[in-house]
Amino acid sequence: MTKAELVEKMAKEAGISKVAATTALNSFMDGVTKALKKKDGKVTLVGFGTFAKVRRKARTGRNPQTGDPIKIKARNVVKFKPGKTLKDSV
Repeated sequence: MTKAELVEKMAKEAGISKVAATTALNSFMDGVTKALKKKDGKVTLVGFGTFAKVRRKARTGRNPQTGDPIKIKARNVVKFKPGKTLKDSV
């Protein structure tokens, strides 16, 4: 499902315009992004799941073409853990 399809579905089910649905979706995404930027960033939506920021350590990998070892820098990544309701419905 694309963002446009999600906006259309939200607008139809909520009985609002596509502009209002787009604004609501953008606001949600901005809120999640800002929360995850914080030091211990985490967003929990009960029944749906949890978005959490996790720090990956620096490590050594391999170039798949040449097999040479390369250094992979440490960085932050976002992980999603689905909630019970979402797990059970899928």
